[in-house]
Amino acid sequence: MAGGDNGVLLGMMAANRAQGGGGRSNRGGSMFNVFPMMIIPVVAYAIAAFMGVDMSAGVFAVPMVNGSLELSVGDILIILGMLMLFIELIKSAGSGTATIVNHGLSMLIFVIAMALFLLMGQFGTAAFFLITLMTLMDTVAGFVVTIVAARRDLAVGGEG
Repeated sequence: MAGGDNGVLLGMMAANRAQGGGGRSNRGGSMFNVFPMMIIPVVAYAIAAFMGVDMSAGVFAVPMVNGSLELSVGDILIILGMLMLFIELIKSAGSGTATIVNHGLSMLIFVIAMALFLLMGQFGTAAFFLITLMTLMDTVAGFVVTIVAARRDLAVGGEG
């Protein structure tokens, strides 16, 4: 094979992989890949906020050697956000259409969360600020990971 043909071959392999011919099955998982998981903590916070729940109210306490670890509603929502962010970062490694749609929806969730934080009084808490930062991290990391994965798939002439 001539040196210039490697780039064409790699491009064809990447296109074939993106269409589902790369040995991976996309059946049953595309809706999961499109759905942005960071909407769960944002909606959960919104429901709690509109119901008038005090985000700093303790839910339960864990006895420890140095006292007690008391978790509030806001703390639990932050933990939920961290779990959803972890799932989102794992999902962002793809470069297919579902992944790109997911990134667009993640950007929309970040914009909505930022608007809620800035404009609505009950969303102006440290807990919701951290959830908003998680949506930003999801958006930025998703785009970066997808670009790196696409560059790896489309590497031409040994670049990457």
